[in-house]
Amino acid sequence: MSDEEPPSKKVKRDEVPGKGQAESPGSRTNTRLCPYLDTINRQYLDFDFEKLCSVSLTRINVYCCLVCGKYFQGRGTNTHAYTHSVAEGHHVYLNLHTLKFYCLPDNYEIIDSSLDDIKYVLNPTFTENHIKNLDNNTKLSRAIDGTLYMPGIVGLNNIKANDYCNVVLQALSHVSPLRNFFLREENYGKIKRPPGDSAYLLVQRYGELTRKLWNPRNFKAHVSPHEMLQAVVLWSKKQFQFTQQGDPIDFLSWFLNALHKALNGSKKKDSSIIYKSFLGNMKIYTRKIPPIDLDEKQKRSLMLTEEYQETETESPFLYLTCDLPPPPLFIDEFKENIIPQVNLYQLLTKFNGQSEKEYKTYKENFLKRFEITKLPPYLILYIKRFTKNTFFVEKNPTIVNFPVKNVDFGEFLTADVKSKHKNTIYDLVANIVHDGEPSKGTYRVHILQKSTGQWYEMQDLHVTDILPQMITLTEAYIQIYELRCS
Repeated sequence: MSDEEPPSKKVKRDEVPGKGQAESPGSRTNTRLCPYLDTINRQYLDFDFEKLCSVSLTRINVYCCLVCGKYFQGRGTNTHAYTHSVAEGHHVYLNLHTLKFYCLPDNYEIIDSSLDDIKYVLNPTFTENHIKNLDNNTKLSRAIDGTLYMPGIVGLNNIKANDYCNVVLQALSHVSPLRNFFLREENYGKIKRPPGDSAYLLVQRYGELTRKLWNPRNFKAHVSPHEMLQAVVLWSKKQFQFTQQGDPIDFLSWFLNALHKALNGSKKKDSSIIYKSFLGNMKIYTRKIPPIDLDEKQKRSLMLTEEYQETETESPFLYLTCDLPPPPLFIDEFKENIIPQVNLYQLLTKFNGQSEKEYKTYKENFLKRFEITKLPPYLILYIKRFTKNTFFVEKNPTIVNFPVKNVDFGEFLTADVKSKHKNTIYDLVANIVHDGEPSKGTYRVHILQKSTGQWYEMQDLHVTDILPQMITLTEAYIQIYELRCS
């Protein structure tokens, strides 16, 4: 049932802002059909950008001109929207907050069901039944210009240098429980935050972006993450920006923790959708290495002291860091460097609880063992390709050979830990790739469309299908694996 009042009782609650003031409660606005609806140009409508008046730059009482797509403040006499309507002859406007339509300069509300598609593009909504069928949908949608697209498989605009953010946002949008949570605004719309806390804005913007990515009725086959990235810049205190290149793993780590905190998550494993989806647990065994300048007798003596005994700590994780072996220095018979390859399972032996790895600090060295004690529903692997020293950053080009299906992470669990898991078989759902030099490279992401089983390569606005066997030949950087339903 609609929450609109009958036309005869409609009271104009929208602000008529010359200077940000609302009109008196006693004033009334008629509602009627409008003869100017055929002047609306849907191809010019873009609701992805910040809702600011293009003249005054205010966020108060902003209206979109549905003829040219520009944003203006107010609709009363002498407001920017009113002036624009008289000067340009553009008559149909949408209040970006109340989602009500008006005709200017006559200033009456328009009631017409043919405008519902515009309202839906501005604020897509999803029913629980619709969400349940997303991963089974094989129907293509058609944009205004005739372009066919699959909901969820749409490009993200690169404003300047935000491809490192785009690939992470695309990958996370295909983590089903995370996507399903943010498609329903009621899941997070009433979360209480302190006044002025920008964390709530981050959650709202990410929810809006997720709904737009999966909108089956978009006017165009791509989305701009402009408002989402502005919220990131604000809450990260400019640590992450869209004007300079960044590292996807740094952004992913910050973003997951920021969302968890913004959703009032705690240290409990099920306190937010982030922890429910990605949180795993491991034990880290650490022992100190005696100084190398001691003889064997002194070393054995030190190993018996408490300081050099192995210690055990519990450590939750949102992703696992896989270390690549150093690339070989030799060249092949054609005088070219050989591109080394390594199997994914070889990298994962780091977490079997037996393999030791040396870690160096300024004064001391340690040996560590990692034992996974709990696997999450979605497992993120970070393949460490970059090493930084005092002077420059080096990239390891080693190719990781990995299957896209049937990866058994149970092979690296101890018997008692594996017995606590009903299933340990995972399938790849997203693969982020780095191309080029460390400081000048670009990022792209491979996404699995579950309903069709088709893989897509997405690099900003460019979306193309790709064969699974081609994915394994890339310089994988971040991967997301999904636990197969038993």
